[in-house]
Amino acid sequence: MSQSHADNRNLSLHFHASMADIPANAWDAMVSGDTPHLSHTFLRLAESSGSVCEETGWLPCHLTVQDGKEILAAMPLYQKGHSWGEFVFDWSWADAYQRSGLEYYPKLVSASPFTPATASKLLVATGQSQSVMATALLQGATRFAREHQFSSMHLQFISDRDALAAQDATLVVREDCQFHWQNNDYRDFDEFLNAFSSKKRKNVKRERRRVLEAGITHRLVAGSDISAELMATAWRLCSYTFAMRGHSPYLNPEFFESLRREAPETLALVLAEYDGRTVAAAILLRGESTLYGRYWGSEDTFHSLHFETCYYQGIEYCIAEGIQRFEPGTQGEHKVSRGFLPASTRSAHWLAHPQFANAIGQYVDREAEGVERYMSEIRGRSPFKHVEDTGS
Repeated sequence: MSQSHADNRNLSLHFHASMADIPANAWDAMVSGDTPHLSHTFLRLAESSGSVCEETGWLPCHLTVQDGKEILAAMPLYQKGHSWGEFVFDWSWADAYQRSGLEYYPKLVSASPFTPATASKLLVATGQSQSVMATALLQGATRFAREHQFSSMHLQFISDRDALAAQDATLVVREDCQFHWQNNDYRDFDEFLNAFSSKKRKNVKRERRRVLEAGITHRLVAGSDISAELMATAWRLCSYTFAMRGHSPYLNPEFFESLRREAPETLALVLAEYDGRTVAAAILLRGESTLYGRYWGSEDTFHSLHFETCYYQGIEYCIAEGIQRFEPGTQGEHKVSRGFLPASTRSAHWLAHPQFANAIGQYVDREAEGVERYMSEIRGRSPFKHVEDTGS
C-alpha cells in the first residue's frame, strides 16, 4: 500500500515476517545505542532462537516506511494471541471483552519482546520528519489492525516523543511506574550510601555483610569475557525463578548463547559463588549509558542474596563504568529503600471498538491519577537525605 505526503514522495508501507528481511544497518541507524533490547541483533536472535515465533504467541509483522528501497522509518510489530511477556497489563481489558461476547485476541503489539524497558518504538531515519514518519507508522499499523480485524494495537514502554505522537494520533496513553537508579557521579559505593539517611544506610550495610558472612563472593563478568559455560550456568540458575512460577524463561538458552557470540558488548553477568560453586546469577543488558536487569535466579536460599546479586553488584558496576542509569525491571517497592526511585513509564493503545475505546480511555485517565499519587507517596519513602523529584 502507498501513501502520499506534503513533500510529494510516494511512501510505501511494508510488513515483514522476520527481522532478517530488514537490513540491519538501516534498522540500527534508527535505534539508540542505549537500547540494546531494540537492536536488529536482539530482535533477530529472539526470532531465530525460537523465543519469538507463532508457537510462543509472538508472530512478527514488522512495519517499515520506504521510499523505493530506502527505509525511512520502522516499528517492531507482532501479532499476539495472549498478553504474556509484555509487562503492560491488559488482562482486565481482555476479560471485559470476553464477558461482552467479543474477542480481544489476536491483537497487534509494538514492543521489545519480554523486555520492560523504555525505548522509542517509532523509529525514524536521520533527516526525516519525525512527525510525518510517526504519523505514517501509526496510521499504517492501525490500518493493518483494522484490515485483519484485530481488537487493538498497543505500543509498550514508549519514549516521551512516541507518547506525544500517539496522543496526536488519538491513541490512549497510559501511565505506569518503575524504579530506577541514577548515578550522581559517585566515586564508589560508599559515597552512594553516604547520601542515605543513617538508618537506611545501616540496613544496606547489614544486608551486604550478611552475604559476606555466609561465605558468598560475587564477580561480574562482561562482554567477551563471558564464556559459553558461564552463559549456560547463568541461564540455568535464572530458569529456577521461572520454574517457581510454573513456566520456562521467555528467552531461551539458544538466544543468550547467540547474543553472547554476536553482541557480547551488550551482556554482563553477576555470579554469586559459595563453597566452590556458582549458586546464583543475574543476567544484565548494557547500553551506552544504561544498565538493564533482565533475569535472576538461585539454586539455594541465602539471606539478602537477591539484593546483593540483582541490585548492589549492578550499582557498583555502574559506578565503576560511569553508567548513568540502572533499570532493574518491573515493579518492586522493595527497591526504593535500596536507592531506586519512581520513574514514569508509558504505553499507547488503539482499540477498534468505539465504546470500549471510550471506556478504557476514561479508565486510563483515572488510573493515571492513582499512579501519580502512588509515585508521590513512594518518593516520600526515599532513603536519601535530600531527594529531588525525578518522576520521569
